[in-house]
Amino acid sequence: MDIIRMVVLIAATVTMGIMAGVFGLYSHTVMPGLRRTDDRTFVGAFQALDRAIINPWFMLGGFLGALVFTAASALLLLGAGGSALAWTVAALVLYLVAFVITVAVNVPMNNAIKAAGDPDGIADLAGLRAAFDEARWSRWNHVRTVATTVALICLAVALLRYGR
Repeated sequence: MDIIRMVVLIAATVTMGIMAGVFGLYSHTVMPGLRRTDDRTFVGAFQALDRAIINPWFMLGGFLGALVFTAASALLLLGAGGSALAWTVAALVLYLVAFVITVAVNVPMNNAIKAAGDPDGIADLAGLRAAFDEARWSRWNHVRTVATTVALICLAVALLRYGR
């Protein structure tokens, strides 16, 4: 059972690291880069990025994987994890914050900009971009970045504690 706990905890840590990296890249690279583009480029690029990220590798290996592996790790550590359990539960709570923000804020915003259709057929690209509200999307993404980065640190500590 110890090997299963360790493998699942490692999987939780890796998938959380993937998510911290994804959200972090959007915070310090993707959105700042898109901010400097014209309206047509912003809308088209954002739509393309959002369509591309919805794939099995990301959904299972990152977004859902971090949730499932962290929750499974917490369950497996019940009664046997010592302080590793507390760190894992902290990571799970932090990831749930990021998960809820994603589902409640970022995904609806992403869907709205995609629903506008092909940028070549949008009469008011500036209006669409303004309605999208890049600043709001980015603020909430920064929260996701911090939450997942701290969750990753918690899981790293859990690995150290459990490995003793």
